[in-house]
Amino acid sequence: MSEVKPEEISHPAMEQLQGFEYCIDSNPPWGEAIILGFQHYILALGTAVMIPTVLVPMMGGSDGDRVRVVQTLLFVTGINTLLQSLFGTRLPTVIGGSYAFVIPIMAIVQDSSLAAITDNHERFLQSMRAIQGALIVSSSIQIILGYSQLWGIFSRFFSPVGMAPVVALLGFGLFERGFPVVGRCVEVGLPMLILFVVLSQYLKNVQIKDIPVLERFSLFICIALVWAYAQILTSGGAYKHSSEITQINCRTDRANLISSAPWIKIPYPLQWGAPTFSAGQSFGMVSAVLVSLIESTASYNAAARLASATPPPAHILSRGIGWQGIGILLSGLFGTGTGSTVSVENVGLLGSTRIGSRRVIQISAAFMIFFSMLGKFGALFASIPFTIFAAVYCVLFGLVAAVGLSFLQFTNMNSMRNLFIVGVSIFLGLSVPEYFFRYSMAAQRGPAHTKAGWFNDYINTIFSSPPTVGLMVAVFLDNTLEVKDAARDRGMPAWVPFRSFKGDSRNEEFYSLPFNLNRFFPPS
Repeated sequence: MSEVKPEEISHPAMEQLQGFEYCIDSNPPWGEAIILGFQHYILALGTAVMIPTVLVPMMGGSDGDRVRVVQTLLFVTGINTLLQSLFGTRLPTVIGGSYAFVIPIMAIVQDSSLAAITDNHERFLQSMRAIQGALIVSSSIQIILGYSQLWGIFSRFFSPVGMAPVVALLGFGLFERGFPVVGRCVEVGLPMLILFVVLSQYLKNVQIKDIPVLERFSLFICIALVWAYAQILTSGGAYKHSSEITQINCRTDRANLISSAPWIKIPYPLQWGAPTFSAGQSFGMVSAVLVSLIESTASYNAAARLASATPPPAHILSRGIGWQGIGILLSGLFGTGTGSTVSVENVGLLGSTRIGSRRVIQISAAFMIFFSMLGKFGALFASIPFTIFAAVYCVLFGLVAAVGLSFLQFTNMNSMRNLFIVGVSIFLGLSVPEYFFRYSMAAQRGPAHTKAGWFNDYINTIFSSPPTVGLMVAVFLDNTLEVKDAARDRGMPAWVPFRSFKGDSRNEEFYSLPFNLNRFFPPS
């Protein structure tokens, strides 16, 4: 056997992920782009429907109220996505609803003054107004940290070895929304999972007119087929004698969205009434805003890689966080019932389709705005069983986690220091939130239960987020443990050129503002 050459057993580190036919600033033909944008819209429906489905009944809202909240959340998601892709980071990211806000929102809903209201609709309106007020006040945190460049300055402490666990936990930390949900209706979820893997991976080279149709449009094809299959099971009476939980997760007619949705309804600011403000509730909501900031920072790094772009410079991260703060402000003004963050599943879809085009995401934003105003049509797509989305999440969340691990290519993983940092931060990033989750399920409250409600929200929200715990552990260890002479092992030489906007010529190509706005807002 001939001697193996070193280049045959090693792979050079690459700032840009290869193999993408369309990257961030290149565009597929309009026909393909529209279908790809519709796929991102369909995928965003999972979170847009699930969060109101959990929160609105707790607030006393009816099915009609839930539909209006879903419409409003989709409408604001479309606006925020357009703003972020045009003036923020300019990365192909969907800015959707965030689960990080659920804990402080539940604390507001369970407030004694609101719980004492006997009329359900009035309780829903008062709860929504209190949530709006807390979101409006707390959004100032991201706006200040973003536009003051403070978050960009803090990002100087990030290195590949510190950021790899954070981005990996962005995917790994969402495992509860994967197969545990698929298992609630395995006869629908498992076929979806298998079919999606087969079409997007094993049959990805099947082409029609030189277009890899099954790779690019596998999500659309799989959802259409499995949704039709679930409809056949529902119409055939397969769940007629099943338990209530099984029917909710399997049937296609249990969402009550289509019957409750108006034909045309345009969301508008303050549609639920004037927001109410409480210092304690606003302080508690700040914790979710901080978690959203950290999770979005990890998502921007993952999206940059899956759009075949260079790592976003500090100035771009700050600009994106500033616009995201404005997004949370819009969530408060319109009354979406939750704050906003980058949609992790849509980041994963960039990698699954190998299309990282900014235009595709902007088209998906147009679909969100359009269908949120046409209530019946939007409700039709929103009635897809959540089990189908959970099956797709198993693939897309795993893909995002793998992107996080790919940052380790810039580091020395033969260093015990790096092995310690990565291992401990990933383990604690999974273990600590799992402890908070199990404690909350058993005791019906979080581990922090002092008389100061805002403090409880801080602790329970921050330590329930895997990326947030991972960032605190990884960044602290990376900047305090044997730092001297460790820059090369940490991977800093690979990232230093991308810290400043002019550090690499590609930064201007990927992240410059449109319409020549860089003349008026020069990178700092």
